[in-house]
Amino acid sequence: MPEKPEVITVAKALKPQLIDRTIIDCNIYWNNIIAYPTTDEFKQKIINQKISNITTRGKFIVLTLTEYNLLIHLRMEGKFTFRKKGEELTKHEHVEFLLDNGISFRFHDVRKFGKMYLLNKNKTNDLNPLDELGLEFSDPLLTKEYLYNKIHKKKLPIKTVLLDQSIIAGIGNIYADEILFKSGINPLRKACTININECQKIITNCYEILTKAISLGGTTIKSFTSSEGVHGLFQNELLVHGQAGSSCPNCSTIIKKIKVGGRGTYFCSKCQK
Repeated sequence: MPEKPEVITVAKALKPQLIDRTIIDCNIYWNNIIAYPTTDEFKQKIINQKISNITTRGKFIVLTLTEYNLLIHLRMEGKFTFRKKGEELTKHEHVEFLLDNGISFRFHDVRKFGKMYLLNKNKTNDLNPLDELGLEFSDPLLTKEYLYNKIHKKKLPIKTVLLDQSIIAGIGNIYADEILFKSGINPLRKACTININECQKIITNCYEILTKAISLGGTTIKSFTSSEGVHGLFQNELLVHGQAGSSCPNCSTIIKKIKVGGRGTYFCSKCQK
């Protein structure tokens, strides 16, 4: 599943082809992708909306329209394609937006897990699903005190807590492993045992790792590519995630893979005691 760097990469890739374009028609071929409002309302409201900006919030891509914000969550395998108007649909293209320049902008999702929300522009951050999100990794309000107050009573593993989008929005499985490795914190440690100085390490490494990943276009994994012709390079920088059986880059201990909260988790048992 794409995490914050991948979502930002997608948003950047979409801008040249979508900014200042107007949606003149919409076809929905798999209704469950539309989370809000109803499919009929969605189609009615989005027609004649002009796209003025594309940003992100957590793992959501946010298209700013004339009156609304279109939120898109890629989930496991969602991606976008651009085709000429009238070109035959492929099997997994489930939502189609026809643009005023004759281009068909399509949402492609093999697993059909992706979701779209069309929300009032002035209330978006106060409505579900954005109202449940925590701070962004780059938010100045993300301090050691903020993180400590959020986690110091939680008895869940710190890895699980880092995946909680209501605390820090945008961190997923890959980057949580990398952040904890750089911070020297075992993923199984209970969050309530993390002290305030360790909270600062987590925040610092979160910012550094995600910033670098964004500069490299995110991490391309087998179930995700950001857009046609766009592939991340950060997978070449991963220190522990996906490296089970390899030597730790710090101490040469063999990197282990375990399950934490049902998620494959990679760590060094020596560096992360």
